[in-house]
Amino acid sequence: MISLDLQGHKALITGASGGLGGAIAKTLAKAGAHVAVHYRKGQIEADAVVSAITAQGGLAHTFQADLSDPKAAAQLIQDVEAALGGLDILVNNAGMDGVHALVGDDNPDLWEKVVAVDLFGPYYCARAALSHMEKSQRGVIINITSVHEFIPWEGYSAYTSAKAGLSMLTKTLAQESADKGIRVVAVAPGAIQTSINRPVWSNPESLKDLNEKIAMGRMGKPEEIANAVAFLASDLASYITGTTLAVDGGMLIYPEFRHGG
Repeated sequence: MISLDLQGHKALITGASGGLGGAIAKTLAKAGAHVAVHYRKGQIEADAVVSAITAQGGLAHTFQADLSDPKAAAQLIQDVEAALGGLDILVNNAGMDGVHALVGDDNPDLWEKVVAVDLFGPYYCARAALSHMEKSQRGVIINITSVHEFIPWEGYSAYTSAKAGLSMLTKTLAQESADKGIRVVAVAPGAIQTSINRPVWSNPESLKDLNEKIAMGRMGKPEEIANAVAFLASDLASYITGTTLAVDGGMLIYPEFRHGG
């Protein structure tokens, strides 16, 4: 029998106060990991994630930081390492898509903010985490990108640019760290049913339009992303590094072409 066991592993999930991050934190804890639940805002939601984990017999603690600040990100890694007694798994999940605006009509300050959170934040965290992981010659860094590292998205050039950049950062860090016992991989979610995109899936017309873009004909669940992350974090994925796993229900295989070009 194959089992996915993260017993004894220490994991930090950024942006874990809800949605994907909360599901990832709960799933890793269920697999046995001692979990650090990071949040920038939303302490109540982060505390609820921790309560759900501890109610199931798991171990979890909350940590607050603004990851667009390099000093805050480095301090977060240091605090987590001290509190948990190490850091084996880093899941860079915190992110934002920003305000819809075409290039030229957009605000450069807001554009830079998205990139600061979605690309610089993971870089700052990974940079700090690597020094801790190198000491033990083991570790896994999992970057949550998006299908929009592959697919352009009108009006969200900052988001798509940041996610594409995060994909290449994943590959480069993997290349630099493979001989140190550290794996670096990415997970690219497709359309996942979370509270953030409730306006889309709660509207029958927009949901129908979205589902037609997905080969499996439905949105994904946060737990389906979390399961993929847990697999990649485990020894079952011990020979996987420097690549992106798309968990998108087939969005990237262009289902509209099933019926001709």
